[in-house]
Amino acid sequence: MDKALEGNAVAKDELDRIVDAALALAARRGWKAVALRDVAAEAGLALSAVHRRTPSLEAILKALIARVDHTVLAGPKPDPAAGARDRLFDVLMRRLDALAPHKAGVRAIVHDLAADPLAALRLGPRMAGSMAWMLEAAGIDGGGWRGRLRANGLVVVYLATLRVWLGDEGVDGAKTMAALDRALRQGERGFRICEEVAKKICARVPSRADPEAGKRARARPRKPRKSNKK
Repeated sequence: MDKALEGNAVAKDELDRIVDAALALAARRGWKAVALRDVAAEAGLALSAVHRRTPSLEAILKALIARVDHTVLAGPKPDPAAGARDRLFDVLMRRLDALAPHKAGVRAIVHDLAADPLAALRLGPRMAGSMAWMLEAAGIDGGGWRGRLRANGLVVVYLATLRVWLGDEGVDGAKTMAALDRALRQGERGFRICEEVAKKICARVPSRADPEAGKRARARPRKPRKSNKK
């Protein structure tokens, strides 16, 4: 095996062991009680290996997000004949399926992050980036201001569904699927409203690509103001 490929395989194995160990510890004792030295012991790795791969608990969470991203992106593509909402539904359900083996650990993490808003906020950009990839997986453009708007809206949809999923003990996941469908419909309506507002704002702001637009706007005749003098 090529040394570079072998090194990549070792890195992936170590990272997977670290993430799995952290999830197992979170399930047993709660996320707040997890220490990096405990993760190293649980994973059967030297503390230096954990430091090299994930120098903080936040880094472990980002590694978990990245692993789920990869699992979804490596899976089958949604049916291109389906509507955009149906494709997103399929992609996000596969995301939850990837988390299912570690549901207890994820539940503990979500519970403790709710009490630590700063830690949760620091994960915000990473989650938005993750949702941009979920849009791409569903065949929806994740670029530009519209893509950023969609990705941030999808974070809200995903987190709302995640909370329902954590409490859904049904075998068929009916509650989760109903919640996701409802959230996607609401998100779709919200995006249309935000898009219309953004279009109106952009129409009022001169484009950098059209420097004459500002001059034309200033050159428009203005209605004379009515005098208050009698």
